[in-house]
Order: sequence, then C-alpha cells, then structure tokens
Amino acid sequence: MGKDERGGEPAGKQGREPAPVQEPARSLFDKAFREADSCIQCGYCLPACPTYASMGKESASPRGRIHLVKLAAEGRIDPLRDLAEPIDLCLGCRACETACPVGVPYGHILEAAKEEIAHAQEKSAAQKAFAGGAAVRVRRGGSAALTRFALRCLFPHPRRMRLLGGALRLLQRSGMLPALRAGGLIRAVSPKLALFERALPRLPARRRDRLPYGGVAPALGATPRARVALFTGCIMDAVLYRIHELTALLLTRLGLEVVVVAEQTCCGALHAHQGLAGDARALARRNIAAFERAQADWVVHNAGGCGAALAEYGHWLKDDAEWEGRAERFAAKSRDISQLLVWYGPLPYAARSAGAERAIGVVTYQDSCHLRNVQKVTDEPRRLLRAIPGAVYAEMTGSDRCCGSGGIYNLLHYEESMAILDEKMGHVARTGAVTVVSGNPGCMLQLQAGIERSGLAGRMRSVHLVELLAEACGIG
Repeated sequence: MGKDERGGEPAGKQGREPAPVQEPARSLFDKAFREADSCIQCGYCLPACPTYASMGKESASPRGRIHLVKLAAEGRIDPLRDLAEPIDLCLGCRACETACPVGVPYGHILEAAKEEIAHAQEKSAAQKAFAGGAAVRVRRGGSAALTRFALRCLFPHPRRMRLLGGALRLLQRSGMLPALRAGGLIRAVSPKLALFERALPRLPARRRDRLPYGGVAPALGATPRARVALFTGCIMDAVLYRIHELTALLLTRLGLEVVVVAEQTCCGALHAHQGLAGDARALARRNIAAFERAQADWVVHNAGGCGAALAEYGHWLKDDAEWEGRAERFAAKSRDISQLLVWYGPLPYAARSAGAERAIGVVTYQDSCHLRNVQKVTDEPRRLLRAIPGAVYAEMTGSDRCCGSGGIYNLLHYEESMAILDEKMGHVARTGAVTVVSGNPGCMLQLQAGIERSGLAGRMRSVHLVELLAEACGIG
C-alpha cells in the first residue's frame, strides 16, 4: 500500500518505529482477520469516506483502518496504542461497503475491532489500578465511564428513558430551559450542549401522544391488511415519541393494525458501536423474544440506525445455536416505515389550498447512512416525498454522505463532527430547501443543529420523514 493521493503515509507507517511483534490478539484474529484480509487495498473506499475527506490521512480511511486491524490481529501492533484512536474516529457510516468492489464487510470488522479495544481497555484499567498507574485511554471529547453508565443503566430501560423524556418536557414547558438558554448559562457550561439543546424539538404538551406498551392501534377498515409491531427504541421513545404516534396513525389509515410490543428494549446499536458486544447481543435476545410473542407480519421501525441493528441480529447471534435462526427470522420481518408506506399506499394526502401548498415549498432529503448502506433503502423515501402535493423535491449533492451524527459520535468527537456537518449544510443550502428530511433521529437533530449553527433557524427546518408525510395528510 503506497502513499495516497494526498501524500499521506499508509497506516502503521507514519514516522513511528515498528512495534515489537506480540502475541496475536486471538479473539480479534478469529473474528476479523479473514474478512480484513479480503481487502485488496485498492482505495475505492477513499472517496466515500467522510473522515478521510475531512482529515486527509490514511489512518482515517477504511483501507487504513482495515490494515491496522490486520496488524493488531497478528500481534504486530498494540490495540490500544496504535488501533484505538483510528477506530474511535470512524463514524461507522459504512459508505465504504457500497463502494467496495469485492464486498469487504467493513461494519463487521469495525465491530470486532471495537470489541477487542473495549476488552483491552478494561484489562489495562485493571492492571494499572493494581499497579497504581494510569490506564491507557482513547482520546475522546466525552467521558467513557459516563457513556458506559448511560448505555448500561439508562438506554436498556424504557421506563427510565421515559422518565428522562418527561423531565425534559417539564423543563421545556415550565420555561426553565428557555430561561437558562436566554441567560447564557447552558452555553457557559458547554457550547456544544447549548447547540444540541436548541436543536431539540419542543415536546408535545399532551401526555397521550406517548403510545402505551402493549397497546394496539386498530386498522381503519373492516379487516386489517396486516399486523405490524412498532419498534420504539430508546431515544425515539424518550424524546421523539410524537413520531411514533404519527407512524401509527399513518399505518392505521392504510389498513394496518399496529401493536406496541411490551418488554421491548434498546436495539443495541450504540452498545455495539462502543465495543459492548455482549450487551448488544443480550438486548437482541430480549427484543427477539418480545416480538415473537406479538405474532406480527412485520416489525416496523422509523430510525435508520435502529433498523440497521435489527437487520444485523442474525450476524450478531450467528454462533448461538439457540438464537441464530430466530434472529434471522426476526430480521427478515424488519422493515423501515418508508417501505411499508410505499407497499401499502398510496397515502391519503389531504386536499390543500394554494397557500398551504406554498407552505411546504422545496424539500430535500438526507440519507440515513445505516438506512442506505446497511438496509439498502434509498428509493422509497424519495418516492414518498415526490408524491406530496405542493412539495417541490430537490435532490441534494452528497445526500448519500454522512452528516456527522454517527450515533453519539457528535458528542464524543464534536469538532470532527462539526467539520463534516458544515460541509453538509453548504449542500443543503444550495438546494434552496425550506425543509430537510431524514429517516433517523440522530440525523434529524444533527441537521437541525446545522441549521442553528448556520444561522438558518426560522428559514429552514429539519424534520423526520414521518412528520412531513403526516402534515401532508392532515394528521396531527
């Protein structure tokens, strides 16, 4: 692997003496070496990678990261010292998979590397604690301990998440949060926190907007066309639950019965992204068991990141004799909301006056990376947007490139994320759109943060696909 076109040295050869050969990282070797070794180092992935575009170095490219994974698996470099930071700076958008001519499963390699790094960090912390030294840490913009606490003590517990959402709703409705914002206190504590606080939607005043666990929304019509189980997730259910209600309303108007499965939990995507593979697999088993009891024809989701995780349950549990088949059957039923709305459509758009039509105006669409690159859903959202009466659809340059959200990447790596977002907002502005649509909550909030950051608040809005479709149908 020679120098890339920007003059960057290949990963592992950046002015550093080669590390002494160590005992191979057996777990990483078993899980990822064969897949990593299938990479032919051709460089087709480089133009597709947002971190390579923004950082301009080989270790920030898929090719470079794969090379480092191979070296770590062979025991030639240290996972914490040499691999952790390049892997941690990856957005995990998986655009490289769509560009790869030989089908290297980069996402699976990335997850195996993160799991190995997490284990190495735990081992280092234990050793250093025993010896009274300092553990090796990955450079991050946030606390790893706080992240793990949230992932293990909050996200897997829907009722705790709902309590947090209720607290946010109370702060917004009481006027306390706007007062703190106006007084500059939030910005004084953290400018990035202030940005994302402004990007948060105002939560509904009505408690009934939150769908109850175990509840069933009956289909409109004599006989339901299908039974659909709604995956609620964690962040969506805590803060963006209005989108769930609108999802159910759209589906019932198409003759589908919607059930909100009790005992479901977080999809596990954020856990897998942080190397907590065991936690992710445990959450997958809980969800599979819960949704099996619903006996639904489809499992519908409205978050691209969650949907990608659900689709990968078969891979996550591939070595589990009891769960692998069940996971594959579950994944086969999992569908994005846009797919069901197209299949069972058309939607009952409301008659609109000329003034209302002008209010919709120009609309553009930002692909959710995991919806596009993992679930391969690209056409359905665009078909739905083009069908809205009074809307003018404008395709965005680079709509297939990541916005920089990356789950919680924008919190852990704020500066890197904002560099990607600023470029994205330039493309958004050139469409002339007044509404930018996405199919993932992280993307939606990131784009709204970009609107705030670009001074476009009041002239442009970021909404979920479901929200705009419900508006066009006169729902809610």
